[in-house]
Amino acid sequence: MTGSNGSQSLRKPVRKAVFPVAGMGTRFLPATKAIPKEMLPVIDRPLIQYAVDEAREAGIEQLIFVTGRGKTSIVEHFDTAFELERTMADRGKDLSILEPTRILPGNLVTVRQQVPMGLGHAIWCARAIVGDEPFAIFLPDELMIGTPGCMKEMVEAYNEVGGNLISVLEVPEEEVSSYGVIAPGARISDKLTEVTGLVEKPKREDAPSNLIISGRYILQPEVMRTLEGQEKGAGGEIQLTDAMARMIGSQPFHAVTFGGRRFDCGSKTGFVEATLALALERPDMADEVRAIMQRLLEQ
Repeated sequence: MTGSNGSQSLRKPVRKAVFPVAGMGTRFLPATKAIPKEMLPVIDRPLIQYAVDEAREAGIEQLIFVTGRGKTSIVEHFDTAFELERTMADRGKDLSILEPTRILPGNLVTVRQQVPMGLGHAIWCARAIVGDEPFAIFLPDELMIGTPGCMKEMVEAYNEVGGNLISVLEVPEEEVSSYGVIAPGARISDKLTEVTGLVEKPKREDAPSNLIISGRYILQPEVMRTLEGQEKGAGGEIQLTDAMARMIGSQPFHAVTFGGRRFDCGSKTGFVEATLALALERPDMADEVRAIMQRLLEQ
């Protein structure tokens, strides 16, 4: 897109976010046999809540959940629990603990991904609701902790440069082969880098950088058209990385280096790490948890 109208359309405000939550969570079986993995709690808050909190901090109004069978509890979590609230109110309990779970009527939309055909396909399933607006993507497995939040940092960068943005983190070079990696172009600032290419799980010696894609995106609606006609990629799935790579060069594309921490809650050890790290930052738990950890390590 060129010209003032084109560049203006690439700076529309980001008001919508897509959450792909249709996965079966097989790595956490049997815990996820009847409970969506996105509802597994890190301490007292389900994973999906952390992602929604991050979206709202960034000023995003409409939440789009791409769900599958057996995922209704995710939606119920953000519904009004009349009996619970009535009982708590009658007993004089503080209802503010439920405030983060409240969504304005009409601001939560769900669509079904009937077949597990990959992240790109899940995003494409939200095309009718996204329409012709830019939108954010949150992968709830990636728990991003920081102040400001990751998406807030990205929206601030988007307001500067427009176009498409991805969140990246620096990792040791020996770890790059496990992730999608960016080929960096011009460095705009300490946190903002132009993206000239994307490589999925490169060999260490072939990696164009040590900046890995980390589960947060702001994309223009044209990516839906790219996904529409895209052939299956790695693993026989429609890959989002492939669609993004095809858009580089036709629209601005930048990476934001997140200043906070990432926990890979798609893995059991990452989930345990997140639980311990966040517990150690909570005034109501920190001392006790630290004592427990020391006791366990001394056994």
